[in-house]
Amino acid sequence: MNDYYSQKLSAERLRLCYEIAPPRVKRYLETEIDFILDRLNASSLVLELGCGYGRVLQRLAAKARTVVGIDTSHASLLSARKSMGNVARYCLAEMNAVELGFGDGLFDLVACVQNGISAFKVDQRKLIREAMRVTRRGGRVLFSSYADRFWKDRLEWFEIQAKMGLVGEIDYRETGNGVIVGKDGFRATTVRAEDFAALTSDWDIAPRIMEVDGSSVFCEILVD
Repeated sequence: MNDYYSQKLSAERLRLCYEIAPPRVKRYLETEIDFILDRLNASSLVLELGCGYGRVLQRLAAKARTVVGIDTSHASLLSARKSMGNVARYCLAEMNAVELGFGDGLFDLVACVQNGISAFKVDQRKLIREAMRVTRRGGRVLFSSYADRFWKDRLEWFEIQAKMGLVGEIDYRETGNGVIVGKDGFRATTVRAEDFAALTSDWDIAPRIMEVDGSSVFCEILVD
């Protein structure tokens, strides 16, 4: 996965990025969590790819039977352990999302939100295929990226992060059309609806690709 998050934007620095988010961005963050929660029940076994400091995992744990979070940042996982508090039914592991150490068909739902499909900097087809592998028949795989309509709010959020020194100064010559570039090597792209369609076109599946709240594009795959 991307060393930038492991080395420069993990644990408490990552937490601060979310805490300083402006109101519209916070609504987007909550909407993504709600989207996942609507697809869970009390018997669900859930895997989150790129769980960071546990922001999403905490919320999922309140509804699901058991939640598992993986990340490549050891510091973030230590922070996630603190965030989970007295939650009993969870597990954390330092693991690469394209080389999952789980057996086939284990999870009811696998989620990779907050544009992790871009942030991980891995082969995106392999990432989706691996998520499908560990999902049981009848289970769901969820990936999300940003909607084009959310561009101004997204850029504003990263400008705030850059001003506070959490990410590098934004390179406006390279930033645009869904891509945010920092002068310190940071780079965040966008996976649009047509990109999700192309990424899944080699398999005999019919993903549901939808825009949510004018801020997210979700790709939902029902595994059979």
